[in-house]
Amino acid sequence: MDKPSDTIVGSGTPAQPQALSPSYVRYALWMLLIIYTLNFVDRQIVAILAEPIKKDLGLTDSQLGLLGGLAFAFFYTFLGIPIARYAERGNRVRIISVAVVVWSGFTALSGAAQSFGQLLLARIGVGVGEAGCTPPAHSLISDYVGPEKRASALAFYSLGVPVGSALGFIVGALIAQQFGWRAAFFAVGLPGVILGIIAWVTLKEPRNLGLVTQPKAGSAPSFGDALKELSKKKSYWYSVFAATTISFLGYGHAYFLPSFLTRVHEMGLAERGAAMAVMTLVSGVVGTLIGGMLADRAAKKDTRAYMTVPLIAFVIGIPFFWMAMFAETALMAIVFLAIPTLLNSLWYGPVYAAVQSLVQPRTRATAVAIMLFVVNMIGLGAGPTAIGFFSDVFANQHFATLGASAEYAVFCAKGAATAGDAMCAAAQAEGIRWSLLATSSVGILVIFFFWMGRKTIVKDLADTAAEAKAA
Repeated sequence: MDKPSDTIVGSGTPAQPQALSPSYVRYALWMLLIIYTLNFVDRQIVAILAEPIKKDLGLTDSQLGLLGGLAFAFFYTFLGIPIARYAERGNRVRIISVAVVVWSGFTALSGAAQSFGQLLLARIGVGVGEAGCTPPAHSLISDYVGPEKRASALAFYSLGVPVGSALGFIVGALIAQQFGWRAAFFAVGLPGVILGIIAWVTLKEPRNLGLVTQPKAGSAPSFGDALKELSKKKSYWYSVFAATTISFLGYGHAYFLPSFLTRVHEMGLAERGAAMAVMTLVSGVVGTLIGGMLADRAAKKDTRAYMTVPLIAFVIGIPFFWMAMFAETALMAIVFLAIPTLLNSLWYGPVYAAVQSLVQPRTRATAVAIMLFVVNMIGLGAGPTAIGFFSDVFANQHFATLGASAEYAVFCAKGAATAGDAMCAAAQAEGIRWSLLATSSVGILVIFFFWMGRKTIVKDLADTAAEAKAA
């Protein structure tokens, strides 16, 4: 990592992101990436700890789904918009720094939970803190780099998703195996407080340096004006809905795949943590970087590439996911899952770059916040929640086919005799398998929205450019 430099290069003219030295821009992008990585470590660690938490606190899959879904997403999404509105004219660095400290503190508190209700409240707190991360970060990055490198820069920032998820899997598994799941929450939560302080001290706000126009109080467009601007851009909404449906699958599947590997293939905690970490890290990083580079290169000739690249990638990945669900061995399942994991990571750079380019600079943070409101309320909130719910439904159905006289939820929750345990384990394995398969059917919406966005984005980008000239 390059050390931050105070050297200012270029003309010093306002609205010139290049006025910050290249070395400092690299440092800032790395710092934001580390912050976003921690964001996903703290967010996704529940997935790898789900089975020991379920056993210790006596939870159902529906409750596990709530912890990784609506409990986190509700406040995360609703607070994202007002925070983004403040970020349109406020100090984005301070917003991000405070957010890191808040969500990290609540992650650590998750380890002290003694009941479902306490853990639920702690995860809500994590969601409150993380609401202050991505909208101001996207806006800040768009001031750090020029439009021609925006997809790659935002894709680089988005590496926090696979890297953070991978670290959550492996670190959470290793610590939980040695010291218990509570220690895992403490270990990943406390370092965030230090990171927040470092960000406060070292990250620069371009507005305060005179490198971009400093918005005056009341100069930012009203929320109504922002919505009016966005309402004219059909491809913005197609991008939002495509990202929402692909996130529904991505968040939901990633949250319950460790449980799938445990129940169907009997993988141990450390083993599944390592497998998920390697698959997520390699496939996610490669896919995210390729998506940004392909979009930047292809969009120079045809801006429809912002929609075409993730569309083609998603379609190719579908059959590999289905094969993974019926793979005979854990290794085969991991190999098959790695392919859609890679391909479904291509969308971050292209879609986020399209969103930033479809609106005026003063509306960027709000555009991202509205997008994340929809993406996370439906994708993050409903994804794990729906898969957990349907897992219980399918498990109950399969349990009945085994000839059990008792009701699945009551019988299996109490911990039965050896024969009963085997029946419960079989029901839970089939429940999660068929829940993952059934929910994958929403992929048809991903294809539809990317295709429609491809048909409208050229005109919408031209309209945005014309509005900027007229302003």
